[in-house]
Amino acid sequence: MESTVSWIDRGRERFVQELVAWCKIPAISSDPAHKADVVANAEHLAAELRRLKADRVEVWPTKGHPAVFASFMHAPGKPTLLVYGHHDVQPVDPLNEWISPPFEPAIRDGRMWGRGVVDDKGQVWIHVKAIEAFLETAKKLPINIKLIVEGEEEVGSENLEELMKTHAADLVADFVCVSDTAMFGRGIPSLCVGLRGLMYLEVVVEGPKSDLHSGSFGGGVANPVNALARMIARLHDDQGKVLVPGFYDKVVELTAAERAEIASLPFDEKEWLAQTGCPATFGESGFSTLERVWARPTLDCNGIAGGFQGEGSKTIIPARAMAKISCRLVPHQEPEEIERLVSQYLTKIAPPGVNVKVIRHHGGRPYLAPTDHPVFEVAKRAFAKAFGRPTVFIREGGSIPFVRTIADATGKPCLLMGFGQPDENAHAPNEWLDLENFHLGIKSAAYLYDELSRLPAK
Repeated sequence: MESTVSWIDRGRERFVQELVAWCKIPAISSDPAHKADVVANAEHLAAELRRLKADRVEVWPTKGHPAVFASFMHAPGKPTLLVYGHHDVQPVDPLNEWISPPFEPAIRDGRMWGRGVVDDKGQVWIHVKAIEAFLETAKKLPINIKLIVEGEEEVGSENLEELMKTHAADLVADFVCVSDTAMFGRGIPSLCVGLRGLMYLEVVVEGPKSDLHSGSFGGGVANPVNALARMIARLHDDQGKVLVPGFYDKVVELTAAERAEIASLPFDEKEWLAQTGCPATFGESGFSTLERVWARPTLDCNGIAGGFQGEGSKTIIPARAMAKISCRLVPHQEPEEIERLVSQYLTKIAPPGVNVKVIRHHGGRPYLAPTDHPVFEVAKRAFAKAFGRPTVFIREGGSIPFVRTIADATGKPCLLMGFGQPDENAHAPNEWLDLENFHLGIKSAAYLYDELSRLPAK
């Protein structure tokens, strides 16, 4: 490993410039105008993998944007690792808030600034360069590696499940590694072992067939805005508990050991709160802030509209009101079941005189890693070797549905080994990648491959 790690040190600047070149391609998957760019983006990665002489490199088409597959299968008797990432990026709006052009990556303050530098091109490039390090020094990899890098993560991985079914035989592996998450903090090697799921719906409350004069009809018919406000107020109690019947029935509670591990993390609640601009924390009573945002389910009103919105006054009884509602879910909550429970409750608590319609949008299932599997101890050692300090287990309050898709499709443990930072602006203007993290990430991946070589292949 010494020669491999030294080679990574020597190539540090080159790796950065290579990433700059890839990040210049505006692969915005949500914008049809950039469809050709997403294809070019995939071909750029495929060309690099061909340069490394992978035994297979293929660009897999989908109904939307293409994915890149590559395999290095020259370690007989050794485990096979499937590495997942994505090569598409988020839109750049609002453009005027960028300090430097989003597709002209800039280096300043020890960081690379630009769209896609951390989400997720930088994290994919980490694995590509770790592979190259072994091939240049040991002339072979210590394990077998497959990569699947999709082009639709930023639009919900719409075709990933079908892609994985079609190519199931190609994607067989002993372990899965996903590098698309953040670390707990700077210099703290972190393995994410839990992700919340998501349920999203829209509730529409309708009353009169059109807006009515509030003088002529006020007090005689139900006001949909008033009705919706009353309904939303009945979604929680004063302690932040969700009042939907059955909402918590299948929630997997934190164990005492898990609560102790979360409590041991160097979490500065005052600093965290300051980032939000809120005067105080709030949430379900009986749980710490990290427990609430990582391991407890939520129900939030994300937007509300109805009635007159213009300047001045207009005295009406609105014809309709609307709210968008999301739930973050924990194991073993299923989005379809939660959507049904919330819909039934909203319909039940609606006051007389209005009709309620619920429109389901999208969702994703939660993920909880089997941390008692030996591969997690292996990964903790690898991460710690690169960063020089112990690795911690963390969770993520957000949702990454494709992780559950991959875990279910492969039936294998999924390592969420990310190298971003919590404040990296991944979906916002001025996205950035810490270049020290990028460098240590390449070393971490290399150590992971080396450590995995000591585990038996299934």
